[in-house]
Amino acid sequence: MQEASIRVQGMTCRSCIQKIEGALDPMVVEGKVHFDQGTVQVTYDESKTKLADIKDVIRGKGYAVID
Repeated sequence: MQEASIRVQGMTCRSCIQKIEGALDPMVVEGKVHFDQGTVQVTYDESKTKLADIKDVIRGKGYAVID
C-alpha cells in the first residue's frame, strides 16, 4: 500500500470533506480530508490505482490539486 498527502485548494466548507472522500471510495482509495490543513491523505494500492488518477478525481469534483 502506498500513502500520499495531496494539497488541495478550493475546500470551503465541511461538505467538501464528504464530496472528496465519497469520490475516492469507489476507487478503493482510503481518503482522509484534513480540511484545516488543505490536504487529503490517501492510502491506495498502486497496482490498482495511480496517484495521478486520484488527483484527477479530486479535480473532477471542482478542486485544484497543487503539485
